Amino acid sequence: MRTRQKSLEILGFEPKKELRLPLYLASVAAGFPSPADDFIDKKLDLNEFLINHPAATFFVRVSGDSMRDAGLNDGDILVVDRALDPGGGKIVVAALDGELTVKRIRKQNGKLFLAPENPEFEPIEVGEEACFEIWGVVTYVIHKV
Repeated sequence: MRTRQKSLEILGFEPKKELRLPLYLASVAAGFPSPADDFIDKKLDLNEFLINHPAATFFVRVSGDSMRDAGLNDGDILVVDRALDPGGGKIVVAALDGELTVKRIRKQNGKLFLAPENPEFEPIEVGEEACFEIWGVVTYVIHKV
């Protein structure tokens, strides 16, 4: 069983200019096709859609596959919000003993764990003596299909 993943690439958020793209009123059917709809509901700025707290938001690129079963793949870009509460089994970016990682945070029997979403990896117990800090909660994942 593996216990570590590769390092993460951190990218800052710097709003430069607004870029509004069409957001169609109709949704796209994932089953049977629906009739085409020529109506555009409004223009969508992805910064406005993905970022609730601009001053507390950063991006980080995933490296490795310890979170693949949560839909976070090698090379994906995560939107991370430092203003959110990291409790309740959320996926977080954390620093543990000087190394950054992305894992689901779990509490079990009074102990804190950073849990992977891939059975090839073991959960990492965060001991009392560990240097540990949660950098933020993952709110969105951006990946190519």
